[in-house]
Amino acid sequence: MGSALIYGAAALAEIGGCFAFWGWRRLGWPAWALLPGLLSLVTFAWLLTLVEASAAGRAYAAYGGVYVAASLAWLWAVEGRVPDGWDLGGAALCLIGAAVILWGGGAAR
Repeated sequence: MGSALIYGAAALAEIGGCFAFWGWRRLGWPAWALLPGLLSLVTFAWLLTLVEASAAGRAYAAYGGVYVAASLAWLWAVEGRVPDGWDLGGAALCLIGAAVILWGGGAAR
């Protein structure tokens, strides 16, 4: 369960950091908005180092599935757009894949 919480926090940090850049570039936010975005992205990278995985690539690959699901949650909660069935089905597949990667037999190697 610890890895799942870390991944959730990492996703929030990464999406928040990336959204700061989106806001600056696409929504006309001031340049100073990039500073908290950069701090958020550094926090994201640090959080991924806390995941219990046998290799960095495996931790990053499993995180990808969590990122997809968290991005759709952001779409709904922050941008006010409801994900459709295809979005949710795709996110479910990604989360299943993340679980197989992180907790499957190869994770201990």
